[in-house]
Amino acid sequence: MNGQPTHFAPLARLLHWSMALLILAMLFIGAGMVASVSERHEWLIHIHKPLGALLLVLVILRLIVRLSTRQPPLPADMPGWQALAAKLSHYLLYALMLMLPLVGWAMLSAAGDPIMLGSAVQLPSILPANATSFAVLRKAHRYLAYLLFLTVLLHLAAALFHGLIRRDGVLESMLKGRD
Repeated sequence: MNGQPTHFAPLARLLHWSMALLILAMLFIGAGMVASVSERHEWLIHIHKPLGALLLVLVILRLIVRLSTRQPPLPADMPGWQALAAKLSHYLLYALMLMLPLVGWAMLSAAGDPIMLGSAVQLPSILPANATSFAVLRKAHRYLAYLLFLTVLLHLAAALFHGLIRRDGVLESMLKGRD
């Protein structure tokens, strides 16, 4: 063996799958929020805000784990364009996972709307209240969420391609392992 890991570190896998579930939940909660003006709307907002804050903390932790552990290499026979696409899509995923909660926090700050984490903890505003900033950030948050959803779908398609078609160990490196 060449010393390269064949699987992602256990903490990296735990963070990956936990965040995958939370991000999918957030995307569907967000879609439900914009589709509803009923009592459900307020209920969804009260779930969306603290989950966004949790995801921000988790993505920071995930970046620390990613930078401090070794990842398994991509298959040597993988075409160069696919390797480049994999690398760029991961950069995009991390950027979106960081940007969406920050833009959401800035948007709510610009709206003058507090972000409550439970009944007693409130995040500080990161922008002054401003209707124009709120409108721009709201639109940015929506389009970034669409881009994240598309990127997640492409990531899932690539994972299934590796697991079911190529059978090259890429999917298995995130599913299980001893490294």
